[in-house]
Amino acid sequence: MTHFNAIPKGSLIQTPETSKDGLFFLKEGKLRLYKTNQEGKQFTIVILGKGNIFGEIDTFSFGTRGLYIETMEESLICSVSKQNFEDFLAARPLVAMKMLSELSTILKEKDEMLEKLALGDVRDRILHLLLKLSERFGVEDGEYVRIDLPLTHQEVANLVGATREAVSVILKTLMKENVIETGRKSLSISPVKVAEILELTYS
Repeated sequence: MTHFNAIPKGSLIQTPETSKDGLFFLKEGKLRLYKTNQEGKQFTIVILGKGNIFGEIDTFSFGTRGLYIETMEESLICSVSKQNFEDFLAARPLVAMKMLSELSTILKEKDEMLEKLALGDVRDRILHLLLKLSERFGVEDGEYVRIDLPLTHQEVANLVGATREAVSVILKTLMKENVIETGRKSLSISPVKVAEILELTYS
């Protein structure tokens, strides 16, 4: 591995035009991977957190080619050579299995989010997003789970491909229904209530 680079919050570290081969390890921070439509509206595909690897090499793909990648907070990232990555996996098969399992989960979330963006209404997209974020970045807080991400109404709108106004109305309704609680750039949900609304089995 090379030295870690500290990348400020809000930095665009990849665009569809600048996608390049290579693997990168996220030691600290969070990254948002998203697409845009012809009108420039952003559609978040997946959020990566501490310990995730992203990028592309000829023998391994993390599904990030053709996407925008932006830091959601200050992040520490380092590049990993193809040879070092392959040597690492060969020497640590259990770690390799865990990494493949994590990759499978991320790709599944990516497919689910694309499906929700295509088929779900804005309310369903918001609920699905919040449930997934609580599973990956949640902190127990009584009967609620606080999502450990800086989420404003505009950022939620970007995550689900909707307008800020529409998101604000829906979040206000969900608060009245005691499905979520909001604070200054923070958001907590009741996973059980969200899952019930989405007719999912929460465990």
